[in-house]
Amino acid sequence: MMKTNEIVLRDPFILLDKKSSTYYMYGTNNELEIGFYCYYSKDLNEWNGPVKVFCPQNNFWGTQDFWAPEVHIYKDKYYLIGSFKSSTKCRGCQILVSDSPLGPFNVHSGVVTPSERECLDGTLYFKSDKPYLIFVHEWLQIKDGEICVVELSKDLTKYIGTPKTLFKASEANWSKHPAWYKEPINVCDGPFVVKDQNDFPLILWSSFLEDSYDIGYSYSDVDIFSNKYIHSKNPLPIKDAGHGMIFEDLNNKKYLVLHANNSASGHEYPVLIPVIIKDKQIILEN
Repeated sequence: MMKTNEIVLRDPFILLDKKSSTYYMYGTNNELEIGFYCYYSKDLNEWNGPVKVFCPQNNFWGTQDFWAPEVHIYKDKYYLIGSFKSSTKCRGCQILVSDSPLGPFNVHSGVVTPSERECLDGTLYFKSDKPYLIFVHEWLQIKDGEICVVELSKDLTKYIGTPKTLFKASEANWSKHPAWYKEPINVCDGPFVVKDQNDFPLILWSSFLEDSYDIGYSYSDVDIFSNKYIHSKNPLPIKDAGHGMIFEDLNNKKYLVLHANNSASGHEYPVLIPVIIKDKQIILEN
């Protein structure tokens, strides 16, 4: 058993499986053999694992950068969205499937982001029962990272139509050119949709200040699929931490989980913070 802060993990994602009253935490772990791993817990404090939930076969196209897995329950199955890269293909998002949150996960779709774009950090979002993928067009290719959206087929095997840009990282005043990069850039990572008490959607996402990795949020008063977004004036008051998501525990309490210690590569760990989402705002409780 491990305490939450003893787990080395980036990009944490927690799924509550109500059938078993168990929390499953996935994330990026560059210290283990290539693949995706999971930790599981009954109390969000003591964790079992890691359990390897996806082991790529020899013919799998991705050979590096197995990043940011998140798992959703959809039509009684567990779907994992991950980011992958190879030396000959752009980074892209792909969907895996399993009958269990502990896997094994198997390939379900092809790449569900445009093959000519460097893409990552896909998250699943539903509107009017239609599935959509919200993802990042990476700053490494375009200098100013973008949050984009594309409709998925109902079986989650392919994308439909043309992806649309929702906003660029630089549109948020708090997103700055990080000091560690010589050219002007704006990074965006890890979009995740949450809703307030009025079912109003906000997009949680991460970027850099000059010297710190931070997390903020954005929303549109028009429609989540419009390109007219309002951005939080400042990131949430958590330094050197980001790429988070928000989930509810068994008592319907909301928590933000994100990785802390971002600047110390190989020593990042998950942190859980209780939050309130109210009136288009995300507020930390402590």
